[in-house]
Amino acid sequence: MIKRLFWLVVGFVLGVGSSFAVVRRLRRAAARYAPPEVAQRWGRHARGIGHDVRAALDEGRSAMRSREAELRAGIERPRHHREGAEVGQ
Repeated sequence: MIKRLFWLVVGFVLGVGSSFAVVRRLRRAAARYAPPEVAQRWGRHARGIGHDVRAALDEGRSAMRSREAELRAGIERPRHHREGAEVGQ
């Protein structure tokens, strides 16, 4: 009889404890998906994406300007070279 009472009490304690743990987890999940929290998370995410896009655009523009300068230097060099050759003839 004592064994049955012991296991009954152990089962009751485990049941109550696990119920509290489940309720606590569900409340946290519900708070995480509440509209204000979701809006804040999406806002942070959107700002992060905006920052990444701006950084990519800046890097692209910098590379474009660098390449354009290289191309212009390549065009200017042969023109000066040809002009010098024509003057010497």
